[in-house]
Amino acid sequence: MTEIMQSSTASIPAIPRPPTPAQRAGERGAKVMDEAAAKKTKATSSRAIDVDGAQLLSDVRAFFARFVAFPTQACLDTVTLWAAHAHMVQHFHTTPRLAALSPEPESGKTRVLEILDLLTPSPMLIFSPSVAAIFRKLAQEQMTLLFDEVDTVFTSRGKDDHNEDLRALLNAGYRRGASIPRCVGAKHEVQDFKVFAAVALAGIGDLPDTIMTRSIVIRMRRRASHEQVEQYRVRLHESEGHELCDRLAQWAASAGAAAGIAWPVLPDGVVDRRAEAWEPLIAVADAAGGIWPERARAAAVADVAAYRERAVTLGIRLLADLRRVFGDRDAVSTDEILKTLNAMDESPWGDLKGKPMDSRGLAMRLKKFGVTSKNIRASGEVLKGYRRDELHDVWQRYLPSHPIASATSATSVSDAVVEVIV
Repeated sequence: MTEIMQSSTASIPAIPRPPTPAQRAGERGAKVMDEAAAKKTKATSSRAIDVDGAQLLSDVRAFFARFVAFPTQACLDTVTLWAAHAHMVQHFHTTPRLAALSPEPESGKTRVLEILDLLTPSPMLIFSPSVAAIFRKLAQEQMTLLFDEVDTVFTSRGKDDHNEDLRALLNAGYRRGASIPRCVGAKHEVQDFKVFAAVALAGIGDLPDTIMTRSIVIRMRRRASHEQVEQYRVRLHESEGHELCDRLAQWAASAGAAAGIAWPVLPDGVVDRRAEAWEPLIAVADAAGGIWPERARAAAVADVAAYRERAVTLGIRLLADLRRVFGDRDAVSTDEILKTLNAMDESPWGDLKGKPMDSRGLAMRLKKFGVTSKNIRASGEVLKGYRRDELHDVWQRYLPSHPIASATSATSVSDAVVEVIV
């Protein structure tokens, strides 16, 4: 009988206990929270899609204009686009360095960084950079690096490991996927530090050439008496800046991926390294629409014009002036070249470190371009000089299609007949 009862009891299915009032309340609360979270996610997604990118960029531009007197409207547009691109930087293959430079202090450079500190994602405003600390911070999260007083790092008093590490970080971090190997720990194990990041710099004078070529340069200047700006105070304006930052992040969440894979049409002349620098900003402008595609391309053209002017080094200036000296002649003697170059008003050749350029200095500068002096016959004499056929290829490679302006024309060149001696 016992066995039968046990068998019967075993076959009866277990009846679940009804939930207690506390459990029912918990389930209702969880359901309400899930529904609220779903509604919030849907609302956030809807707002991101509905963001008016053109109006947002105009609002950011107006915020900058309240506190900074930029030298041109193109510079103001550039800084606005750069701030927006910082929120999408992970989608781009390159990120241009933004360099706010001026000849003297108190020109608004630091103010630009302070505004960017409010508008960009995970900003790190740095006055005395510790490169090792920056490496480790970038390994942890995507950051926006804001370097102030960077001119104090790159000085003419020589190089040190700290400067070279910072230069490497700024140069390599321009391109996505870049990393720098360093030995760490007691065992000096090699670790690759990812250094791709949006970077803005402020300083006096110019930066090293390798950084300048990766930068969009804003030439800041002191405000004139008629240029009035609003007084900036962090505690008064940071909430407004953070609100704009949140809107930029919201827009980037919906528009960033498409901007990153876009191939924007660039204006004529925006090529090579300038194209790499401007593609992300023009892609941002195209994603925003409205007046911004036109503004971005106008700013790019202005930047390229300024870049070409900066690119006129002494070597390029020498080639341009030599082309004027030669005119349509096949060869010119060294003495005549030096006499003409050193006589040019406001030219550097008559005063290179306190002395006029001589034949040795001319030869050294031209040797870098693969050009050497030859024997030529001028007015019945055999003299040292330079031939047009050697300079022609160099002129084609290094000089723009339009002539570089010289202080004066080479009107003092004589019309002596010159014969090339092969």
